[in-house]
Amino acid sequence: MISLTLYDPFDRMQFGSDICFLCGTPTSATDTIPVFPGWLQQRYNLTNKQLQLLDKSIITYPDLTIPCCPVCWEQHLQPLEDKVEAAHDQGVAGFKALDEKDVFLWLSKIFYGILVRELMNEKNPLIMPEHAVGENPKMFIKFQAFYKLLQALRVPIVFDDFTPCSLFVLEVAETDDTVPFEYRDELTTMMFSIKMGRVVLICCLLDNGLLQQALQRVYDTINDKPLHPIQVAEFTARVYYAAYLLNIIPEYFERKASPSDDFLTYDTLIDDITMDIFNPWENSAYAKVLEEMWKKWQITREQILKNPQEPMTMLYDETGALRNIVSFPPVI
Repeated sequence: MISLTLYDPFDRMQFGSDICFLCGTPTSATDTIPVFPGWLQQRYNLTNKQLQLLDKSIITYPDLTIPCCPVCWEQHLQPLEDKVEAAHDQGVAGFKALDEKDVFLWLSKIFYGILVRELMNEKNPLIMPEHAVGENPKMFIKFQAFYKLLQALRVPIVFDDFTPCSLFVLEVAETDDTVPFEYRDELTTMMFSIKMGRVVLICCLLDNGLLQQALQRVYDTINDKPLHPIQVAEFTARVYYAAYLLNIIPEYFERKASPSDDFLTYDTLIDDITMDIFNPWENSAYAKVLEEMWKKWQITREQILKNPQEPMTMLYDETGALRNIVSFPPVI
């Protein structure tokens, strides 16, 4: 019989190496899974590469693991990894054909795995993180709402008439593409993006599709065309900055299930009455984000804001048409 019982580790801050991250079942020292799946590490030679956590600690990709019981791995996570690996092998078309819910849950698992390591580190008295994510009330509410969505990894859950995330799938042109793999995450805005070969996934994991609506006009002009890496970086900056402006936290409620039900149904609520959904866009703040995304091309904020009313763009030319950038800087 399918269990419809939800688990909430935030209820008693149950984050440890001896508790399954997904169901709360006690685990042994060997019951762990890599946050970045093994197949991904092998494809992009990540086994000896390092990443930095919020507390400034350095860890290798294989050492970034989370506790997971055999049941959750074998029945829920392994089948999802198989789906995503198969989609990956088909490139952009594979990810666009994959159920968006599966992509969302896969990205969420990686995002949450990084978060769990941060929360476990905060419990270590020898580690003093600069910004303790577990002590921020607003972030606590966000993470608890997000985890409620993540339960769809192990419990059959239908999101009724809403999509929990904004997902953008882009293709990188081969020209000037020298970075086979990279990822970026931002805990406070629930943003995660990952580049795998010529595929780029950019996702706000907790916005009920609001960023998708706000950026749809731009996305429609680029989602079926290979983009130069500098153009991908610009669109990524737009999404990350829009997530920063998002002013609401969705709430999720499960309907009471009847004894014969084999799934749960979630409803959602957004408070768009007492507050604006987005804070106002400011070009100066956006330029700061864009400068960071364009760091490898050494484009400064001053250059971006040469015209303060119209920040520099590599996506569109003076007529508003999509630029076809073969190389940057242009070969003369």
